[in-house]
Amino acid sequence: MSSAPPPGLDPEALRRYLDRERPGLVSGPLEARLIEGGRSNLTYVVTDGTGRWVVRRPPLGHVLATAHDMRREHRVISALAGTGVPVPGTVLFCEDESVLGAPFYVMEFVEGTPYRSAQELAPLGPERTRAAVLGLVDTLVDLHAVDPAAVGLGDFGRPEGFLDRQLRRWGKQLDASRGRDLAGIDELHAALGRALPVSPPPTVIHGDYRLDNVLIDGGDRIRAVLDWEMSTLGDPLTDLGLLVMYSTPLDLPDSPISTTATAPGHPSAAELVERYAARSGRDTSALAWYTAFAWFKLAVILEGIHYRWTLGQTVGAGFDRIGELVPVFIEHGLTTLQEG
Repeated sequence: MSSAPPPGLDPEALRRYLDRERPGLVSGPLEARLIEGGRSNLTYVVTDGTGRWVVRRPPLGHVLATAHDMRREHRVISALAGTGVPVPGTVLFCEDESVLGAPFYVMEFVEGTPYRSAQELAPLGPERTRAAVLGLVDTLVDLHAVDPAAVGLGDFGRPEGFLDRQLRRWGKQLDASRGRDLAGIDELHAALGRALPVSPPPTVIHGDYRLDNVLIDGGDRIRAVLDWEMSTLGDPLTDLGLLVMYSTPLDLPDSPISTTATAPGHPSAAELVERYAARSGRDTSALAWYTAFAWFKLAVILEGIHYRWTLGQTVGAGFDRIGELVPVFIEHGLTTLQEG
């Protein structure tokens, strides 16, 4: 690792805090590096030369107040540790912003690979790729089977009126990041509001469930589900709709945002839905709405990233091209809703 500290994390300040709160955990000076690929909360690997840990903190600039709540992330990961859902072990949560400039939490480092593109999956070959992606569906079914009250998450969200609140929330997020005109996005938002489906019984949902938010080991098994910043109690089909969206080829060469859908052996979106329905017993007939909502939500997220980039408040590469993707996501959302 480089000895130069990355933006947003002071290794010396972190070590002083850990020495005070978890004596003996760290045995020497810490070095840290930012994990590239994240578009929202910042993730770092830190090491003392012997042990490794992961630190999560909010972005350096413009954020929606509730979208990057470190306490919620830490809480849900800790709660799921005793279930069949694979998550990293948590070390501590810190809300004292004087340590790193923002609330943060520390968790155990888990070995595994986050596959972010079809190119990264290709060396696995068709059979292993298929196994990994089907495992993603099976793990989602396992998450949605968790009894929230049994793991201390009975008050983790407000399921009543969940979809309506989600639409309003992402509409507000869009308004907070408006720096240009976006054709069709208000039309998509309004059309989703007119066609709200009736939600199934609520579950713990991840909120950003996709292949590059899990770590997969050499046996093609999921070792850990990561990035729980959008988790809550709500409609489980929102997770499935997002997974379907990410399983749809974007046909955008050299895009900084990619899907894994074109990797040889990758199951089709229809097969993923069929497997989820068979294993969960849930009705997926209204999934076009959920998939269109996923396109809308990602359009808003990408526009927020683009907005932060225009203000010089992003860390990492590839942000300069995010803005050109937003109209593509809007168009996919409109088409999906009309065809559904």
